[in-house]
Amino acid sequence: MVETPVNTARPRATRTAPTIPKEYLGLMSKLRAAVIGVGYLGTFHVQKYLALPEVELIGVVDTSLARASALATQYGVTATTDYRTLLGGVDLVSIVTPPDTHFSIARDCLAAGVHVLVEKPVTETVAQAEALIELAAAQGRVFQVGHLERFNPAVLALRPLVIAPTRIEARRLARYKDRGTEVDVVLDMMIHDIDIVLSLVPSPVVTIVASGRTVVTNSTDIADAQLTFLNGCVAELSASRVHLEAVRAMNVYLPDTYLSIDFANHALLVGALDAHGRKGEGRDLALETQPLERSDALMDEIRSFVQAVAQGTTPTVSGEDGKRALAVAVAISQQITAQSAGLARTSNRPSAS
Repeated sequence: MVETPVNTARPRATRTAPTIPKEYLGLMSKLRAAVIGVGYLGTFHVQKYLALPEVELIGVVDTSLARASALATQYGVTATTDYRTLLGGVDLVSIVTPPDTHFSIARDCLAAGVHVLVEKPVTETVAQAEALIELAAAQGRVFQVGHLERFNPAVLALRPLVIAPTRIEARRLARYKDRGTEVDVVLDMMIHDIDIVLSLVPSPVVTIVASGRTVVTNSTDIADAQLTFLNGCVAELSASRVHLEAVRAMNVYLPDTYLSIDFANHALLVGALDAHGRKGEGRDLALETQPLERSDALMDEIRSFVQAVAQGTTPTVSGEDGKRALAVAVAISQQITAQSAGLARTSNRPSAS
């Protein structure tokens, strides 16, 4: 396998998503919101905005007018198939559409002075992500990327415990579903773990070694990648959307601590070496499950976005964060594609006989 060098900037510190103080809310008018794309996930965005007292949902947008109208009738908002008709009357939008539409929609919204929360992956190319980041800065608008796992309570509990990780392992496996197959498994699933790993390791990625294969779709359905960081940390990532059972887990190794996340069950297991252990002797691991309160990660993500808009602060998952994760994901995908093309050429060679 070929090693791909990757240059990624040092991740910035992340924050949790506190609620907007009540005394601040009393001084501001409601923020006007719209959701662009109201399929499976977009419908949940609609529900979260409706639950926030500081937000007024103005409208919903979808290529299916029937789908948009059904939601609009249910919640008493405007329905349209053209998001541009709403841009003069909203302050912020969620973009929950296929990835190949993210750039054009986000560009139009930012250019109109609207704050943007766009689902992952941020765009199709790194150049597109850079263009949106520059446009958001020029317009003075919030540009947040929807890496939902950042708001998982297990990830939030893990973050302050991670100091100088030496190794990270992540597995994200799922049964096959049609949803999300417009991109490969790296951009659909693995990118969640890429984003988390990049936020945990304070060092740039220097090499990537990846492999994968197609099974059901016309793109990669199973992928494995090894990321090596300049500081020596190694991350092993596996993703499959054609697995028999669902698994979303991550293990983080520190010099004297083992941390394990169960994303699905919002659970964190901490293993610390016994204080009486001595070098050269057997050292027992004292395993402890951290008590965590289950939370609504999507609500926390949207609340974080709304707060960043209201207070003019940097979002928890910025456009730069989304671009960094995309750059690594694209490098993995390209390496796998190149390998697949090479194997195809080899298999098409005539026999020597």
